[in-house]
Amino acid sequence: MKKLSYVMLTLFAFITANAQILEPVKWNSKVEKISDTEYVLTFNAEIEEDWHLYSQFTADGGGLPLEVTFNNNEGNYKPVGKAEESETHTAFNDVFKVDETFFEREAEIKQTIAVTNPDVTVAQVELFYQVCKEVCLQGDKLFELNLKTLTSKEVQSFEETTTATESNNNSDDGKSSVAKPEKEKEEQKGLIAIFFIAFFSGFAALLTPCVFPMIPMTVSFFTKQSKTKAAGIRNAIFYGISIIVIYVILGSLVTLVFGADSLNALSTNVIFNLVFFVLLIVFATSFLGGFEIMLPNSWANKVDRQADRGGFIGILFMALALAIVSFSCTGPIVGTLLVQAASKGGIAPIVGMLGFSTAIALPFMLFAMFPGWLNSLPKSGGWLNTVKVFLGFLELAFAFKFLSNADLVLQTHLLEREVFLAIWIAVFGMLALYLFGKIRLPHDSPLTSISVGRLYMGLFVLTFTIYLIPGLWGAPLKLISGFPPPASYSESPFGFGGATVMSNNQDLPEGAKIGPHNIISFEDYDEGLAYAKEVDKPVLIDFTGYACVNCRKMEDYVWSDERILSILKNDVVLISLYVDYKKELPEDEQYTSETTGKRIKTIGNKWSDFQITRYKANAQPYYVLINLDEENLNDPVGYTPDIEEYEAWLKEGISNY
Repeated sequence: MKKLSYVMLTLFAFITANAQILEPVKWNSKVEKISDTEYVLTFNAEIEEDWHLYSQFTADGGGLPLEVTFNNNEGNYKPVGKAEESETHTAFNDVFKVDETFFEREAEIKQTIAVTNPDVTVAQVELFYQVCKEVCLQGDKLFELNLKTLTSKEVQSFEETTTATESNNNSDDGKSSVAKPEKEKEEQKGLIAIFFIAFFSGFAALLTPCVFPMIPMTVSFFTKQSKTKAAGIRNAIFYGISIIVIYVILGSLVTLVFGADSLNALSTNVIFNLVFFVLLIVFATSFLGGFEIMLPNSWANKVDRQADRGGFIGILFMALALAIVSFSCTGPIVGTLLVQAASKGGIAPIVGMLGFSTAIALPFMLFAMFPGWLNSLPKSGGWLNTVKVFLGFLELAFAFKFLSNADLVLQTHLLEREVFLAIWIAVFGMLALYLFGKIRLPHDSPLTSISVGRLYMGLFVLTFTIYLIPGLWGAPLKLISGFPPPASYSESPFGFGGATVMSNNQDLPEGAKIGPHNIISFEDYDEGLAYAKEVDKPVLIDFTGYACVNCRKMEDYVWSDERILSILKNDVVLISLYVDYKKELPEDEQYTSETTGKRIKTIGNKWSDFQITRYKANAQPYYVLINLDEENLNDPVGYTPDIEEYEAWLKEGISNY
């Protein structure tokens, strides 16, 4: 299946790289008058199946958001608030590590405007957007809406494919590059992962001072109250099922109250991330012994009285009493699980609570069914508090992931990669010292020696801490990929000293920059070509994009290979042209494309038009090898994840030079 998917993806990349202009979104517009000075402008999009159109509110760092702008230099009218949108979907992009928000099949954008000049008759509105399937296409549409006749028309058609960017996403919510059955499998894998993470979290919660001692107490109750062994087993099973039902109801309430996708959409919201950063710090402080998080005692007393009723109702209230009494230990874990599961959307909170409660319920059921097993349980003691403190350190480390999310969205650069890693090194370093008995916290028992298990755990944590240290100097740290900020969001994006140290100890050529893996690259075609003529080397043109998923994959997994890296550094001159670079060209360099009819305003527009005009292609990544007379040395290629195939293509072009 993977091989077939690869072949199909490569075939599609080749076809789209040589295809005619695509137009997966059809737009129409209308204008309505709601008062003497206010109008509602509506833009409707019909989106082809399996494509998705990014929302205005999609997270930074992923696809490009929809933009609604006005050609209104005279100030004849002004927008009233942000444009309203119809229903959107949200899904996680595992390459950019953000939740992206988008439309499927159809979209409606409504913008209210207030007219400030009574003589104005026409409003011009421009929509900039990105629509994605296997490729992501940027488009511009300019609409002219007549405020007197209440009619509208599209006055300039900007083709969507003028700046296509290759993208390989993996979600059924409009982001997929594979067939729907494959998407469903990915979603199922995600839910299974959530279940098992929650399941093991439940076992961790079981080994805390609030829960573990209750196992023999509860089992003793069932063995004494049940008249027969069969009745005891039946009651124990019902007790376990009651625990599961209580927690699943909690997960269902989260899904019902917040909606299947609302918390998902909030997961990249700054306020959301800051609130949960504070919440996890509170949870961690509680686990470390700063204070206890307790539900009101009156709740536990009322539930205990109901548990005395006996029968199945009494057993149900016993399960509820367990949930309430153990809340000081389970609450922080449940809260963290619900936040993480809810950020995935759908039924993930329900699945998470099912996994968590199953792990909690199983020991109670099994020990009630087989009371003799109680003799094999370790005695309660200081080790239970050690488990609780261990979880507290983990909560503390994970808290900074939420703070990092907020910092990335705001681009404040207060929590760059080095600072994040320094915090994690400090947290896990202190955890290692705690496990070795060098640090004592408020609820710890006196420790004269440590167990072998605690020693091994301490060594594991210490090893992990040492593993993190090279990350301060640019090591990739693949074991924790996705947790710290990306390497580009750091004080030294190219590694310690990487921005200034050249492999040949020479200065950078004029106009050149250090690209991925310290490759010298040019971002201007003319400057790169001039340098190639100086050094007499062929040119590799890399049509790319900042919001291009497969561009990043090629750089991370293909260009990083020693064979490819050697060629890119020594045998060619690399020119990387970003088609989504939004910096405006000087006015005297702006022009209207003869090929697309589009007004070329930005540097990205310029390189996109260059690719379409010269190479009749629009997908990124798109690679062209040319000689110094700007003639192709071989056929251009698109996304090529096979390293041997890409190497053979490079060598063919260089040999033809």
